[in-house]
Amino acid sequence: MDGEKLIAFFKDLHSHPELGNYEYRTTRRIREALEAHGIEMLDSGMETGCIAVIRGEKPGRVIGLRSDIDALPISEETGLPYASQEPGVMHACGHDSHAAIMLGAALLLKEQEAELSGTVKVIFQPAEEVDNGARNVLATGNLDDVDEFYAVHSYPWFRPGVLGIKEGPVMASVDKIDITIRGKSSHAGYPYRSIDPIPAAAALALSAQTVVSRNINAFSPAVVSITRISAGNTWNVIPETAELEGTVRTLNPEDRDMTEQHLRRMTEHIAAAHGCTAAFTYTRGSAAVINDAGLCEKAREVARETGFETDLQEDTMGAEDFSDYLARRPGVFIRVGTGGFVESHHSRFRVEPEAIPPAAAFFARLATVRAAAD
Repeated sequence: MDGEKLIAFFKDLHSHPELGNYEYRTTRRIREALEAHGIEMLDSGMETGCIAVIRGEKPGRVIGLRSDIDALPISEETGLPYASQEPGVMHACGHDSHAAIMLGAALLLKEQEAELSGTVKVIFQPAEEVDNGARNVLATGNLDDVDEFYAVHSYPWFRPGVLGIKEGPVMASVDKIDITIRGKSSHAGYPYRSIDPIPAAAALALSAQTVVSRNINAFSPAVVSITRISAGNTWNVIPETAELEGTVRTLNPEDRDMTEQHLRRMTEHIAAAHGCTAAFTYTRGSAAVINDAGLCEKAREVARETGFETDLQEDTMGAEDFSDYLARRPGVFIRVGTGGFVESHHSRFRVEPEAIPPAAAFFARLATVRAAAD
């Protein structure tokens, strides 16, 4: 598949976006393109998403190349001739370009199969945006033998021809806070007969902001955000309960543990100080994405070889379930400059299509080099 056909494939996916765990057409189109070129598909048992494998004729290592394929519940406002045809659904994070890039890499690797050392598994992962896709893919067991993982992600702040490669933490862990503070209801005119949960909730929402500012090193990024407070349903009754929800984002695992401990203790003590009780639930999502330093340097070498410039990708407090792969094996999360200069998850986000074919060549070469490495 030449560059023009690869771009046409990208535009087709962009026009027909599908939400996480519902990527049926997307999966079919990817499989059709791979199978048309004689590429083996692994039996994953997944309803959406797929894994292709290219087996070299020489011994070597096993390399995983990962893309994601799901879209977002956003109405597109780009005005592109190939804009989304699905109302309220849009590829606003570049996953259509990720799939096209890794499809192109798989086709290039297939062409070089006779000279390839080792094995490359190309992953088209569903449901990244709903934070269960990576776990489901890994649960198939099809990737248990992979030695290194490499992921692609579009980056609108770099022009095409630039790759973002950076050692260490590059994306945050993402955790959810659920808190219920319980007091005693009464008529609002007789507050002394109540145990009012609202002042406790307000005090907790304010105090939570000190967890980062007073407990975490200022050079270690972390976020605690209380995003919802709910209490009562009328103007003249003090409610029995108040609810808070929020999120914690950290780049360092030790900050993650410490933040959970501080928030739990703070919740219990503030509730008690107001005569209330509290139920605190801390749900861990994806861990931080932490790139392997040595493999970053190897990726930069391949980038130079294939004509790319490299830059240090910006750390972000957004999350990515590629961390689930890195919990098993080392790897690198690589940003591909795609232009557009509108942030992802925005209704006017767009990818410059000319970024796709060179990126496919880069990932094919990266996999070839790493599969042959000692």
